[in-house]
Amino acid sequence: MTDTPAPYEDFTTLPLAGTRRTGSGDTARPDLDPWSGETLLEIPQATMDDAEEALEAARPAQREWAGRLPRERAAVMSRMVEVLHRRRDEIVRWLVRESGSTVAKAKAEWAATVADFTEAASLPHRMAGRILPADIPGKESRVYRKPLGVVLVISPWNWPLHLSCRSLAPALALGNAVILKPAGDTPVTGGLLPARLLEEAGLPAGLLSVVVAPGSEVGDPLVEHPIPRLVSFTGSTPVGSGIARKAGLKKLALELGGNAPLVVLDDADLPRAVEAAVFGSFFHQGQICIRTNRIIVDDSRHDEFVDLFVEQVRDLRTGDPSDPETRIGPLINTSQLEGVRDIVDRSVGSGAKLLLGGDPGGPAGLSLPPHVLLAEPDAPSAVEEVFGPVATILRARDEEHALELANDTDYGLSSAVFSGDAERGTRFALRVDAGMTHVNDQTVNDQANTAFGGEKDSGVGRFGGDWALAEFTTDHWISVQHAPRRFGF
Repeated sequence: MTDTPAPYEDFTTLPLAGTRRTGSGDTARPDLDPWSGETLLEIPQATMDDAEEALEAARPAQREWAGRLPRERAAVMSRMVEVLHRRRDEIVRWLVRESGSTVAKAKAEWAATVADFTEAASLPHRMAGRILPADIPGKESRVYRKPLGVVLVISPWNWPLHLSCRSLAPALALGNAVILKPAGDTPVTGGLLPARLLEEAGLPAGLLSVVVAPGSEVGDPLVEHPIPRLVSFTGSTPVGSGIARKAGLKKLALELGGNAPLVVLDDADLPRAVEAAVFGSFFHQGQICIRTNRIIVDDSRHDEFVDLFVEQVRDLRTGDPSDPETRIGPLINTSQLEGVRDIVDRSVGSGAKLLLGGDPGGPAGLSLPPHVLLAEPDAPSAVEEVFGPVATILRARDEEHALELANDTDYGLSSAVFSGDAERGTRFALRVDAGMTHVNDQTVNDQANTAFGGEKDSGVGRFGGDWALAEFTTDHWISVQHAPRRFGF
C-alpha cells in the first residue's frame, strides 16, 4: 500500500464530454454539510445543452471502449479497487460531511463500493455468447453478447457512492458509456468523486460524464433522449413511475421505495431479533430503502420484545456523525426532517403510542433522536415509507396473521423473518411478496454483489452479479449459412 495521496481538489468543475469544465447554467448550488450546516462548496449547475454534448461524445467513446480487450476493461476496474483502498479515509470523510453518514455507515458504504468494482473486474470475461442448434443443413446460429451503448444512471442521496457505482461499475466493465446524474444533495459523493477516482484508475475520457443540474430541468429530457439505451434509477416510487412512463422502449432498472417488514415468530431468538431490528430500523438514520419499516411480532413475544427493543434504542447515541461513537446522525435536509415528523405526528394523532421520541437538535437542527411507536397496521408510519429514525411495532395474533401483515403493502423490496427453526423461517420467507427476504438476519442486505431488486411498487430489474450482466448487455443473434441452400416458397 502506498503513502496516502493528496486529497482531490476542485469539485466545482464537471467531467463533461471528455473535458473538465464549469457547468454552463446561470446558478450555483451550495453543497451543505447536514450536521453543521456549513457550505462545503458551491457548484455551478449544468444545463441540458451540457448533457447533450456529453451524450453525443459518449457514443464514439463507447464504441472504442467496447472494442478494447476484456483484460483492458478489467484492468481499469481492478485499478479502481486499488484507488478506493488508497483513498479510503478521504472517501469516508466526504461521505460523513456531505451525506451525514456516521463513520460506521461511511465505512460500510466504502466497502460496498469496493465490492462493486471487485465484482465488475470479473464481468468482461463473463460476456459469453452461445451457439444455438439449427435445423437447416450448413447453418450456424450464433448469439453474441454486446454492451447496450450509452447508459443513463440517476442516483439518490442516501447511499450516494455505492448506489451510483452499483450501476456505474458493471455498465463500464461491460463496455458501455455512462451519463451520471447524481442527487442534488450529494453531487460529490454521488458523482464527482467516483468520476475522479475512475479517472485516476485510467478510465478513458468521454466514457463517463457527470451532469450536476436540477432534476426539474434535465431529468425528463435525459430520460426521454434517444441516445441512452437503459435508464438505471434508484429513488422514490412516484419518480420511478414517472420515468417508466417517459422512457419509451428503453430498458429500465428501477429500485424504488420500500416498506420492509421484519417478522418475529413465536420461536425466535429474541435478543438476536431485537439486535437486528434495531440495526435495520436506525442504521443511517433510517434513510435506507430496505430499512426495517415495520416490526411484526407474534403476540406471545410482543411485550418482551418491546421492552428489550426500547432498552437498546434508548442507548443509541445521536449527534455528530464524525464521532465514531455516534449511531444516529443528521437527516439529509429540512424537507426530509419535516416529512418524517409529519408521519410521526399523524400516527400519534391516529392512536399510535409513542414510546420514545424527542425534538431535533444539532448545529443545523437536523438530528432527530430515535422514535419508537406501537401502532395498528393502518397507522401512517406502518403504511407509508418512513425515511428516518422511526420504528413501528405491530402485534400479530399468530404466524398466518404475521404473514398477512407483512404482505399488506404496495411495496415489495426487502423483508426479514426470525424463527428458531431456519426451515420454518424459509417456508415463511417463500410466502412473502418481496424481492429479498432474509431469514434470521436484518432487512439491510450487506452483500453488494448479490441479487438486489424488488417486486410490486418497489421496482423492476435486478442489480448485482449475473443479473447486472444481463441488465447492461444485449443479445445479438447472427446466423451463418455455410453450405448453399435453395430459397423459395
